[in-house]
Amino acid sequence: MNNTNFVSESELSRQRDMALTLAKEIVPRKLTFFVETFGCQMNVRDSETIKGWLSLIGYTQCESKEHADFVLFNTCCVREHAEKRLMGNIGALKELKDANPGLIIAICGCMMQQEGMAKKLLKRFPHVSLIFGTNALHRFPEMLNAVLNGERIAMTDRAGDAIAEGLPKLRDNQRSAFVNIMYGCDNYCSYCIVPYVRGHERSRMPEDIRSEIVSLVETGITEITLLGQNVNSYGNDGSTGMRFAELLRYVSDVPGLKRIRFMSSHPKDLNEDVMQAIATLPNVCHHVHLPVQSGNSEILRRMNRKYTREHYLSIIENLRKLVPDIEFTTDIIVGFPGETEEAFRDTLSLVEEVGFAAAFTFAYSPRQGTVAARMEDQIPEPVKKQRLQALNELQARKTVENNEKYIGHVGEVLVEGYDERGEETLLYGKYQNFKMVYFPGCRELLNRYVTVKVTKSSKNSLLGEMIDA
Repeated sequence: MNNTNFVSESELSRQRDMALTLAKEIVPRKLTFFVETFGCQMNVRDSETIKGWLSLIGYTQCESKEHADFVLFNTCCVREHAEKRLMGNIGALKELKDANPGLIIAICGCMMQQEGMAKKLLKRFPHVSLIFGTNALHRFPEMLNAVLNGERIAMTDRAGDAIAEGLPKLRDNQRSAFVNIMYGCDNYCSYCIVPYVRGHERSRMPEDIRSEIVSLVETGITEITLLGQNVNSYGNDGSTGMRFAELLRYVSDVPGLKRIRFMSSHPKDLNEDVMQAIATLPNVCHHVHLPVQSGNSEILRRMNRKYTREHYLSIIENLRKLVPDIEFTTDIIVGFPGETEEAFRDTLSLVEEVGFAAAFTFAYSPRQGTVAARMEDQIPEPVKKQRLQALNELQARKTVENNEKYIGHVGEVLVEGYDERGEETLLYGKYQNFKMVYFPGCRELLNRYVTVKVTKSSKNSLLGEMIDA
């Protein structure tokens, strides 16, 4: 029996009916919307639901804020920089509101579920009409109806962290799709605000996940990415009847599904069963995004990551034995409270040893309400900056080394897009293990699979030639 709360079908039906009622008013007015998304893939997926609601209600998507009748920012609160950037963007919209009094400005996402944030924004920005959190997506028609009737709405209560199935979606990407398998996080890393704003871990039922994937494949999608703050803990409480490795096997045989990706993985839960699934299931991609955060075991303990440097390196070693062509990407934080020069050198040596294909690197940013923000031994900003620069220089060198080994490699690429460079069109896409390659071709191959041979490497990518379409 699943202990997760689910939004009732009667409530979902009420919201859909309200959306269709609103459409009778909105469609004749030919109103438009613009959504800008900050942060992770989970936010991108949430924005797809919001766009789905807006489309059902009768709005049409447009390309810029300046031409929209509804503007929404979907926010991230992982780093302080994102918050400052949001404030600037909201302030800049006042002129648009003055020029178009009917413009509706909305803000949603993780940041809105920080304590006191919604109240602060409503007071500071009177031109904002709607604020809501990540767990209120299913109530969007109700909230919009209130705003259209002159109310200012802030809906940020967590409402039991219930899962809503079957919400509308509008995906811009026609080749691949994100599929949530769970929500929330129970890890409480000492630097991270996410568990406080997205709530405890809740896993979707496997049949709902598979049904969504089947529907996507029927529309032509051939690559899906399973999403969760920590996908490896899927079903850990036993409520779904499956763990993550079993879920991979359960969805891997969906007819027409060529590629399965997933993110993010937490090292503490990446077990032998998951490794075997990656190694044996033909459409599970040979790429793992495995955030290490630090190469020093004491800093990892202070971060509450629940693994050591040695454990992390053993995962890398074991997966490479099972899957020789696997590639790893990672997240790394420098300047965490108490990080000595020796601890930082441990991070550098781990990056040297692993040889990540790419790394997303950050200077530690205190987030109010987290344990790390209250720690002593905070690192001065100039030291953080120096360490980040040194780390980035090392990773740049490792990326070049990683790219060079692909010269002569032949493999299948899913064409994701193209660049016009003078008279030449360069297509680009990824191999199964996430390596990006650019190659001459025609735009008609967009969203198709082609065979490409790498002929040379560059600083950040691979260059090749198509040998089979």
